Amino acid sequence: MKQKLILIISVVIGLFAAFLTRSYLTAKDNEIARMKADFYSRNKKIAVIGAKRAIPSGTILTMEDIGGFEVLESAVKDHAVRTEDILLLLNRKTVRALSADAPIFWTDIEGGDPTSRGLAADIKQRMRAISVNVSGAASVSGMVKPNDHVDVLGTFSFPSKTVQGEMELVTLTMLQDVLVLATGRETAKSRLLSDLRMPASYNTVTLEVTPREAEMLVFAEQIKGRISLALRNPDDIYFEKTLPRVDFQMIQSEIESLNTYRQQQLLRKRAAD
Repeated sequence: MKQKLILIISVVIGLFAAFLTRSYLTAKDNEIARMKADFYSRNKKIAVIGAKRAIPSGTILTMEDIGGFEVLESAVKDHAVRTEDILLLLNRKTVRALSADAPIFWTDIEGGDPTSRGLAADIKQRMRAISVNVSGAASVSGMVKPNDHVDVLGTFSFPSKTVQGEMELVTLTMLQDVLVLATGRETAKSRLLSDLRMPASYNTVTLEVTPREAEMLVFAEQIKGRISLALRNPDDIYFEKTLPRVDFQMIQSEIESLNTYRQQQLLRKRAAD
């Protein structure tokens, strides 16, 4: 009986020892796993944009100035410019000198991270952003997109100059070569980030204008004027100085000369080609 008791106690002690050993090994395995995870997290590398050469403060960055680098994520946190944001960095100005082969941080760039500041970061100094209502043909069938340049035309009911007490429709060019900041809620940045193939539909266009021009556009809409946009070639900076107000009388008197002028221009172009 005594021998059986000793055997049972030995088995229990053995099982308890095995349990303790297993628990110890499991704890050690978990500790090693945590250490490995911590090591990898501290030594994880990410792709960022860096300076290929020493870059002075005030430089407008081009592809010749920047390149891709791998650095420890723990060393740069979330402040370095990632490689996927390279297009957001191009043509931006540096606010401090950059060292060669060093990561570029958004704090090194004028205006900072464009994705965190919204549309306001895109507005130039002393300019304003204002939205005008457009639709359909008024926005060139929805083909106007952010970063395009347009002329702004307005059509209004004015007191007639020839018939007292009557109103007449008049169209005039209000502004020329205006930058489009957004169409609807879509900006150049949001379009780039979402990689949209087709522009979203919209009823408003946001333009970059001076404070005085903003007042004029607001007034034009308040008097129920109809705003239309004429899309321009972005490289065309020509300014028409003597554009007339167009009314029915003007169309009647000028339509023939306008067509004659157009034909002459087409003939000259064909002859040059």
